[in-house]
Amino acid sequence: MVWESPQANRLAVESYLKEKDLSKTDLLVLPETFTTGFSMKATHLAEGMNGVTLKWMQSIATKYSTLIGGSIMVKENGNVYNRFLIVGPDGLQGQYDKKHLFGLGAEKELITAGVNREVLDINDWRVNLQICYDLRFPVWMRNTDHTELIVLVANWPAPRIAAWRALLVARAIENQCYVLGVNRLGEDGNGLSYTGDSLLVDPAGQILVDAGIQEGLFSASIDKDILTNFQQKFPFLKDADQFDIK
Repeated sequence: MVWESPQANRLAVESYLKEKDLSKTDLLVLPETFTTGFSMKATHLAEGMNGVTLKWMQSIATKYSTLIGGSIMVKENGNVYNRFLIVGPDGLQGQYDKKHLFGLGAEKELITAGVNREVLDINDWRVNLQICYDLRFPVWMRNTDHTELIVLVANWPAPRIAAWRALLVARAIENQCYVLGVNRLGEDGNGLSYTGDSLLVDPAGQILVDAGIQEGLFSASIDKDILTNFQQKFPFLKDADQFDIK
């Protein structure tokens, strides 16, 4: 990512997609705050829901006949949200505002926390949207609504990357669903380094895709029959504790 430069980051995404065959792609996922990096100055770059990036996402979705998702800073009703958007050729398909704001940084002081989970029906898949720090809070991510895929976007720095990898696998195992974690690379304006380590994990905890420290476009397929058979063979969620999420 280019620090605090939405136009440069949008152009970078376009360069990755150029001349790629995305005809079989159902969902294209970008990292957290993909237009700016995890900068609290990005609150000054926050866009409205009719802003440039949302329109750009729709143009990408239209060009490649797919859905595209990622989080940006959004300004709405006097508040700024770290908002995960899912956009298709017909426009906005779903959104999720980050619930758990990073207390070690300034996010908690500058960003308004979301209050609702978001589980979408995407091409007959039940998809739960999450953002970065949410990964550390398993109750919030608990599969209580027939989730089949958790998609989590992040700016998760290198010093804590072991936790990132372990928690993505744990969330897949305990929720008996696929988990996709998409993280950024490079160094940000605060001097933090990021090694990526984007992962796709299956419901048994097996890593299907490990992007490592490579920059670029990665693809994989997930199989609902495999998921259903696994859940039926090991119906662990039926024995789960009951609780209310507040």
